Amino acid sequence: MKMLDIKNGPSNVSRIILGCMRMPALSVEEAAKMISTSRELGINFFDHATCYGDGEAETRFGDALPLTGIKREDIFLQSKCGLHFDTKEFNWSKEDILKSADGILSRLKIDYLDALLLHRPDLLYDPEEIAEAFDELYSAGKVKYFGVSNVTPMQLELLKKYVKQPLIFNQLQFSLDQSQLIDQALYLNNKTTDMSIDRDNGILDYCRLNDITIQAWSPLQIGMFKGCFVDHPDFPELNEVLSKLGQKYSVPKTAIAIAWILRHPAKMQAIAGTMNPQHLKDICDATKVDLTHNEWYELYLASGKFLP
Repeated sequence: MKMLDIKNGPSNVSRIILGCMRMPALSVEEAAKMISTSRELGINFFDHATCYGDGEAETRFGDALPLTGIKREDIFLQSKCGLHFDTKEFNWSKEDILKSADGILSRLKIDYLDALLLHRPDLLYDPEEIAEAFDELYSAGKVKYFGVSNVTPMQLELLKKYVKQPLIFNQLQFSLDQSQLIDQALYLNNKTTDMSIDRDNGILDYCRLNDITIQAWSPLQIGMFKGCFVDHPDFPELNEVLSKLGQKYSVPKTAIAIAWILRHPAKMQAIAGTMNPQHLKDICDATKVDLTHNEWYELYLASGKFLP
């Protein structure tokens, strides 16, 4: 497993993160096996959110962790707050952040959270309230580090005006299929293609300039939740190249798709949302691969992109 030292944050965290959104589908014993398998593969970073199963993912993890024998201090636990599908709103108020943090700690059965991320923008957010909430959580020892998810450069700038703690993570969608983070720069000023539309406000370069580590979510998905592009009939050229490089590096095609993300010099992490141990192993094999500059572009073009 390749490890990463996060600027202004923790050191020696895994490049692959286990995303626990689907953990409610597992029994406590199955969840314990998944956590143990993750550690055996070198993963020490686990991602949650209050909206995953309406808190059930955190509960299942909290019940399962004691069965693994893994020490709390040997893993990095991250969760996100702010999404409320039950009331159909996003909420970054001080009251909700503090209440959410206490709920996370209770469900995970832990005394502190390594990182708390604000989950998608609340259109009514008050950065001064957020700063007060973060100060209370940090001072009380409940949260060590902070970050965001799917947040734009100017929203981050406004947060940074008031928030004292470094914002060290931003979760963003990025994959061979969903490559908006990098596309627009290639097609700048080109009216002949929709690829020239700025869909991310330069967030990739902003994060690199400001020492914010990007965590790529849905790294194998078509769109948001339309299935996996690996072995999908709609992606024949991409799968041909994935297969060829997989044979070269003696890893599954899935590993090549993840290695493409890890090859980017922004030093991103990739969030693996699978609850299948074998699939997780295939994903982790990505850290054995160092794609060449030419191979990275070969995959990019095979995914349906073109060079202007």
